[in-house]
This record gives sequence, structure tokens and C-alpha cells, in this order.
Amino acid sequence: MALQNQTLKTDFILLGFSDLSLHVQQFLFVMLLVVYIFAFLGNLLVFTILTVDPVLHTPMYFFLRNLSFVEMSLTTVIVPNTLEKLLAEDRSISFLGCAFQLYFFALFANEECILLCIMAYDRYIAICNPLRYSIIMSNRRCVYLAVGSWIMSILFQIGQVSFIFSLPFCISNEIHHFFCDFTPVLKLSCTNTYLNDIIRMTAAFLFLFLPFLIILASYIYIFSTVMKMNSKTGRSKAFSTCTSHVTSVTLFYVTAMLVYFQPSVGYVDERVFAVCYCIINPLLNPLIYSLRSKEVKGSLKRKIWKNLLSLFKLRHLI
Repeated sequence: MALQNQTLKTDFILLGFSDLSLHVQQFLFVMLLVVYIFAFLGNLLVFTILTVDPVLHTPMYFFLRNLSFVEMSLTTVIVPNTLEKLLAEDRSISFLGCAFQLYFFALFANEECILLCIMAYDRYIAICNPLRYSIIMSNRRCVYLAVGSWIMSILFQIGQVSFIFSLPFCISNEIHHFFCDFTPVLKLSCTNTYLNDIIRMTAAFLFLFLPFLIILASYIYIFSTVMKMNSKTGRSKAFSTCTSHVTSVTLFYVTAMLVYFQPSVGYVDERVFAVCYCIINPLLNPLIYSLRSKEVKGSLKRKIWKNLLSLFKLRHLI
């Protein structure tokens, strides 16, 4: 009976950064708020440019637009709640609220993994099979890939999160993290730790390791094809179209794998790496892609000049 009463928990406690001093927590609040604003606005700017400029309606930028939307959503699921907990004395989150946060976090994180994988495949086709690129990566196929990735992520996470929150929680209700993530939530379950590891590793394999293998294979073929090119200019141009994606993949996958492929008794502080792939990566991606892409920079300049000219004409009429 005592165990049964313990499993009927109505809320969890997000310990977050409560082990740090008050001054450090206040500093973190300011830093996270600034980073969140710039990350959200940066991705919103990229999303808007890629939507309104017909010149950028290509497969690569179609998936980049999806990626910007995913990163805006991912940071919004995590950061506002974290900021609230940094200021509030009450760090509790309801059982249902935790389930929803975990679901949407996993949904957008998994979707980012799949999108980065699709973008690598897009670069593989563009460089290794350029004559058939327009046929293979047609508008219809791009839509199918995007919709299919969303459907797969949605259905998988419904099953996974439903299963996790059907487990009995009797150890504690304190989550040693600043949001509801798989590993810290599973650590509170009464079930066998071996089963918890199987659940966590299965999700990590499907949405982290498998896409990473596809990305790695794509770039092995790309590198092999580029090195066979006779023109140095051609090699340089081919590599330049991939560097932004490689940088983004490295930032995201390295930090995520360090968290999700470690043993249940982890050797790294999950919070540090979670900040990297949930907050810092969405902040850097707009800079990485916009600074490396002449098309995006050109579109941004055209929009700025157009707005400035419109403002100048309006003032002249007044």
C-alpha cells in the first residue's frame, strides 16, 4: 500500500540550477533570456526570408526553413519554463505538464535529427548526382520527405512518452535537470534500470545514431566525388555548400550523443550539454547558414534596401 501511494505523484520538482548560488542563477537568467531572444529572432528572420523570397524556394532552403521553425519551437518549449523556474521559489511541474514538455522537446529534437539527415542527403544528390538532382529532389518529393519525417516523429513520441509516463514513479519526484528529459525522468522510475536503458538507447539509436550514420555515409561519398574533380574552383564551391551543414551537424550531434549514449549513471553533467544542443545551437545556426550562404545574404540585403527605399519614398511624399 505504501508503494502504491508513492506512485500516485501529482507533480515533479525541476531542480534545474538550484545547486548554484543565487547570483549565478540570476546571471544565468539574464544570459538565457538574451540568448533565447536572439535565437528566436534569428531563426524567425531566416524562416521569413526563405518564405517570402521566391529565389530561395529550392530543396536545400526548403529544409532549412523547416529547421528554423523546429529550432524556434525547440527553444520555446525549454527556455521560458526554465526562466520561470530560475526566478520562482516553486520549481514544481505537474505530471501532465512534464509529459507534454518531454513530448514536444523530443518531437522537435528528433525532427531536427531527421532534417539534418535529409539535408545531408540533399547535398549528396546535388554533388554526386547533379544531372538528376531536379528529378530526385522535386518539390513534391521534398514535401513528402518533410511530412513523412513529421508523421514519424509525432507517432513515435506519442508511443514512447505514453509508455514512459505509464511507468511507476516511486523513487523520488525530484528531476535533476532544468527540463523534463528522458534520462532524468526514467531515473525516477521503480522499474528495472536495464529496461530504462533499453528505452533510452532505442530512441537514441533511431533518432541520433542512425541519422548520423546516414549523414556520415553521405559525406564520405561527397568527399570522394569532390576529390575526383579536376577544377580547384569546383572543389572549393562544392565544399563551401557543405561547410555550414557540417558545422551544424557537429554542434548538435556531438553534444547530444555525449548525453544520450552515456550509461544511466552518467559521467557528464547533462545540463551543460543540453544548453548546447537546445539553446546555443539554435542561436548559432542562423549565423552559420546566413553567413555561409551568399543567396541568403543577398536576399537579406535586397529586403533591407527595398524597405529603406520604400521608407525614403514615403518620407519624400510627406
